[in-house]
Amino acid sequence: MMTTAPACFAAVFAALFVAHQVADHWVQTDRQATRKGSPGWPGRRGCAAHVATYTTTAAAALLALAAATGLPLSAGRAAAGLAVSAVTHYVADRRTPLRRLAELVGAARFYTLGACRTGRDDNPSLGTGAYALDQSFHYAWLFVAALIIA
Repeated sequence: MMTTAPACFAAVFAALFVAHQVADHWVQTDRQATRKGSPGWPGRRGCAAHVATYTTTAAAALLALAAATGLPLSAGRAAAGLAVSAVTHYVADRRTPLRRLAELVGAARFYTLGACRTGRDDNPSLGTGAYALDQSFHYAWLFVAALIIA
């Protein structure tokens, strides 16, 4: 028999994971996606707008989870977990910090895997090293957020 804390963690993580997929791939606008990694204020605004809709999607998922299952979630812990998720999502989606982290840990070559080459007619793809590192970074922080919330 599963105790309440592990079951709560599993349910919260599942809700955050699904919300992440929906927010990153369905809710995020093309404008947000193309601007969020740009330098300066246009990039910061694009990323902030994406993180706002991302966090709203995650909050809606947690509310739906609590309403559908009766799972008692602490508003304070949920807010703290969502804040961790939002801040780390913003940092990763600004692109430069994640690229620098990849360089720091020796994954710079993997980061560029599958990226379009300058002057080539390459086909842009989600199957890039940068995308894989971005998503795994987000998943790691969703795990932390779920621990905080549960």
